[in-house]
Amino acid sequence: MKSFILSIYRFYADGFRNMTWGRQLWWLILLKVIILFAVLRAFFFTPTLSGKSEEQRIEHVGNELINK
Repeated sequence: MKSFILSIYRFYADGFRNMTWGRQLWWLILLKVIILFAVLRAFFFTPTLSGKSEEQRIEHVGNELINK
């Protein structure tokens, strides 16, 4: 089992080591994922409970649970 895992690791390590365009593509993919999550968080997952007191938070969560 250990040699099987080691052979898989060597396969991927050699593949990543010998890439030419792959590194730039992986950086592009990483950059797109970071931008995607930043945009989603900024526009769709705004913190609705920030700036509210504890009682207001309880009331808001209770209303959202009941209404949905």
